[in-house]
Amino acid sequence: MIGLWIVLGIIVLLGFGYVTSYNRFVRQRNLVHESWRQIDVELTRRHDLIPNLVETVKGYAAHERTVLENVTQARTAAVSAIGAATGPAAAAQAENALVRSLGGLFAVAENYPTLKADSNFLALQQQLAETEDRIAAGRRFYNGNVRALNTRIEAFPSSIVASLHHFTPEEYFETDDPAVRAPVTVDFGSLAPPPAHS
Repeated sequence: MIGLWIVLGIIVLLGFGYVTSYNRFVRQRNLVHESWRQIDVELTRRHDLIPNLVETVKGYAAHERTVLENVTQARTAAVSAIGAATGPAAAAQAENALVRSLGGLFAVAENYPTLKADSNFLALQQQLAETEDRIAAGRRFYNGNVRALNTRIEAFPSSIVASLHHFTPEEYFETDDPAVRAPVTVDFGSLAPPPAHS
């Protein structure tokens, strides 16, 4: 009789562990999806700001047609990638192209002092910078959740539950922006006091 209770106890413990592991997978997968939706909100905000930015630049630099068209095409591709729900990797590729085209737009803006001083342009640039910061924070949060889920899928014994219920690894949302990957540099020379006049 004691042996039967021991076997029943082991079965109950295994069943409890199985259900707990399954529920944890569901929670982690939902957290990954929720954190992706937060990135999606910020990407949409970025996409909404760009037409206003292009129109503002066009008012000052209408002959910079190629740069303006590149930004518009990159924005369209990025919106399509998000709308098609092709996944974070495809969205990241489209967004990276958009960021590169925006870099070209801001480089053009450097050649127009009146544009750089325009309050509308400055406000849009500030909003875009804030959005980029939120996208970067969202990317870190999302990728952390993806790493936790993917590790759990690959680790034993949770990999058994993952394979039985078809939990698959999620994609990371990565950037290829050299500015993001470059090491931070500090120019202490610019902080030096001006030379004293004799």
